[in-house]
Amino acid sequence: MLRPSVAFSPKHALHQMTPDRVLNILQSHVPAPALAYCVDLWKASPFELKITRARQTKVGDFTSRNTKAHPRITLNNDLNPYLFLMTYVHEVAHLRVYITYGSRVDPHGVQWRTTFTDLMLPLLWEEIFPEQILHELRRHMINPKASSFADTQLTESFRKFDKHPPVTLDQVPEGSIFKLQGRWFKKGKLRRTRVLCRELQSKRDYLVPVDAVVTDVQLSLL
Repeated sequence: MLRPSVAFSPKHALHQMTPDRVLNILQSHVPAPALAYCVDLWKASPFELKITRARQTKVGDFTSRNTKAHPRITLNNDLNPYLFLMTYVHEVAHLRVYITYGSRVDPHGVQWRTTFTDLMLPLLWEEIFPEQILHELRRHMINPKASSFADTQLTESFRKFDKHPPVTLDQVPEGSIFKLQGRWFKKGKLRRTRVLCRELQSKRDYLVPVDAVVTDVQLSLL
């Protein structure tokens, strides 16, 4: 017998979330000693939690659909446990700030930085993060940036624990062809912390950070 279809709604998705469901989602993504804390963060401010495929432009996000009744956090499924944990707390901090201030404050302003730091402090221990990450993370949390990827040293420490470490532009020989954000480039000369690269289709030159993650590298024969 055919049944009438039920239209999806964010409210329905949020109501499906329970502490056990959140635990089941998180247990394969965060370090085990941090699992209970992450679930407690959800209990304090429930939200729809969704794990997504890898995205080139972001590793996680918080959305509210313009109403505090339907908060949603998404995180990429390819993050190593330590980067996933920090990203999860980063987005929960956005949620906490939104609940308190709505859209009246800077998304990465002082309210977010204070909240993010407060939520991260209980996690900054050797039982949760490896020493290589912990040293850089403690430094970073003194004044956290909107994107952890803007902190090169922290980013490098996280990448050491990736299952399949990404290829960054500084690892590619000059003259090689590579793909970045869906476009093809040819690597040119290094200019301090950036590389002059030519986009093949438009023939325009761009300065690309040396630690940019690139794919589909075709090595130069020079």
